[in-house]
Amino acid sequence: MTEINEIYRMLDIDEDVRIFGEKILEKCKERFEQIDETAEYNQLKVIKAMQDARVSEACLLGTNGYGYNDIGRDALEEVYANLFHTEDALVRPQITCGTHALALALMSNLRPGDELLSPVGKPYDTLEEVIGIRPSKGSLREYGVTYAQVDLLEDGEFDWDGIRNAINEKTKMVTIQRSKGYEPRKTLSVERIGQLISFIKDIKPEIICMVDNCYGEFVQRIEPSDVGADMVVGSLIKNPGGGLAPIGGYIAGKKECVENAAYRLTSPGLGKEVGASLGVLPAFYQGLFLAPIVTASALKGAIFAANIYERLGYKVVPDASEPRFDIIQAITFGNPEGVISFCKGIQAAAPVDSHVTPEPWDMPGYDAPVIMAAGAFVSGSSIELSADGPIKPPYAVYMQGGLTFPHAKYGMLKTLQSMKNDGIVKPQQLTITDI
Repeated sequence: MTEINEIYRMLDIDEDVRIFGEKILEKCKERFEQIDETAEYNQLKVIKAMQDARVSEACLLGTNGYGYNDIGRDALEEVYANLFHTEDALVRPQITCGTHALALALMSNLRPGDELLSPVGKPYDTLEEVIGIRPSKGSLREYGVTYAQVDLLEDGEFDWDGIRNAINEKTKMVTIQRSKGYEPRKTLSVERIGQLISFIKDIKPEIICMVDNCYGEFVQRIEPSDVGADMVVGSLIKNPGGGLAPIGGYIAGKKECVENAAYRLTSPGLGKEVGASLGVLPAFYQGLFLAPIVTASALKGAIFAANIYERLGYKVVPDASEPRFDIIQAITFGNPEGVISFCKGIQAAAPVDSHVTPEPWDMPGYDAPVIMAAGAFVSGSSIELSADGPIKPPYAVYMQGGLTFPHAKYGMLKTLQSMKNDGIVKPQQLTITDI
């Protein structure tokens, strides 16, 4: 252990911070074993999906130009359909991010006069302009699609009566955000999503239920498509890309829904037949292969963070002992100084750009200055250790990712060191005698 202690010292981690972290870690071992069991199950599930699709070496070669007859692209989409137990899937580098994937799924399956319903409250900030909650060029609202919303109850439960009353003859699609976004609410488990979908389908069976699956893939052993979702949508630079995918998104679900999305992504009459893979297929396949283990590392980092900051007296969501349904950990500091200091620590722990200091700025798509910390190999990859948050009440930071647990662990110690250096955490708070 002496060598490990020394390398932490060389990385500017004080002895009291390191010891505090080690004592906290003792509490997490049983949880970590459970995460490893789920990771093993999901790893085998991915392998089976690849074997059933008869993935071969030729699938890794890729195409350019129009991308006709791209066997690797087509096989990868079969793998995703196998994995999510859906009729079809669209997995493309031409889908630029999670927001793009969600916008694509919405805009391709809604028509003028339809209504979109969110039964879980306000969606993630960047979707507000897609929907038209905040006016924006090309929004659903501009195309005559209306929007309705039912907030969660104060205890986080679904407002069943409100949802029933909100569903009407115009309601064409329901969007269910699995993760918390910039709201300090609990993430939805797959089981709760299934209950919600069943309730909605009992009222109006033809409603399309779409789940924003970002940050949730491989956290449980089942996915929303296993409990009735018509579409599950996500980003490849989050969980399913395993840290290797350089871009991309996916939509898996009913064949008609996926076909609609493909025609919107390319062109009517072309659909899935075009779209070259441009040399990214090895990263897509290998990233998916690694994704269950990488997701497990991120989960361990989130649990470690929850235990640290709950011990220090901050509100954390989920708390240190709750079940986990995504890789995001929310920590509420109650002031901008805490959010900024935490993000400084994350940045200082990065393998890339550790020497820069993150600052809040007016990012496109957000209604308040946002600070983002991420020294990532893939720009914006939030399966890599990262943290961000809007500089507005309640002044919460949202951390996620960690390709390996040793990096996630170091990152959390670095946030604690930053807060100690900034005088936010006092040295006496780092004394533990009851573990």
